[in-house]
Amino acid sequence: MSTRVKERIADGFSYIFMLIVFVFFAGPLFWLLSLALRSRKEIYLGVARFIPKNPTLDNFTAVLTNASFAGYLWNALVLSCLSAVGVLIVSLPAAYAFSRLPMRGKPGWMLAILAFQMVSPLVIMVPLYRYMSWLGLIDNLFGVTMVYVALGVPLAVWLLKGFVDGIPKSLDEAAMIDGCTPFSAFWRIIVPLSSPGVASVFIITVIAGWSQFLVPFLLITKNNMTPVAVGIFNYAGSSNDSSIQLLAAACLISVVPAIVAFLALQRLILEAMTAGAVKG
Repeated sequence: MSTRVKERIADGFSYIFMLIVFVFFAGPLFWLLSLALRSRKEIYLGVARFIPKNPTLDNFTAVLTNASFAGYLWNALVLSCLSAVGVLIVSLPAAYAFSRLPMRGKPGWMLAILAFQMVSPLVIMVPLYRYMSWLGLIDNLFGVTMVYVALGVPLAVWLLKGFVDGIPKSLDEAAMIDGCTPFSAFWRIIVPLSSPGVASVFIITVIAGWSQFLVPFLLITKNNMTPVAVGIFNYAGSSNDSSIQLLAAACLISVVPAIVAFLALQRLILEAMTAGAVKG
């Protein structure tokens, strides 16, 4: 068997594997779309066909014209964007310090940051609620945003450190010779040259914050402050069989922005995810 034939067989298996993965992950989304396009009558009758007999967009119209759902979307956008800004404010100087400044036990500190990223919020759910309640930060936008920031900083530090490592140290030294302070060199040299990494981390953090469920579910009790993930969960808990089509439409509307953002900006995201592995 020639090398070319072997390569084609290997490519064929690769495409088959990617197709299986696509069906595995996209299948639930297509089924959700099928439910969202059905009428209440078709849902009530329990018709199991994949393609609805009489597709309708009324469910999407009903969800989008609902004032509460629009508020859920706005709350999710505000929380995710504020947390992304907070993550950058904390993680960018930390990444610069880990990349440039002499530090004892630097590998150990980096591993400690990574270990913190591996801790599930479920583990600290009870103490987190009691601590935030003691601080009076339940139903407080600042408190929820700070928890988002704490959860996003470890990964952001690792990603941004990879970008900072790729910037020659000679640029810092030249800036120092020209009279810059360390902070001035960081602000005028490192931050502009790290802009692709900053943009990538911002996008990743916004997407993660948009899909966050446990933290707002735990720390927010007021309906007018609830983000979309918790809002849909609350709606599901109060729905019945005749409103499943509305719930499916709401889920699709909440998922689509994250999917579109990832597909449109996947090059930046993949660059951020690989920079640390190559340069760090």
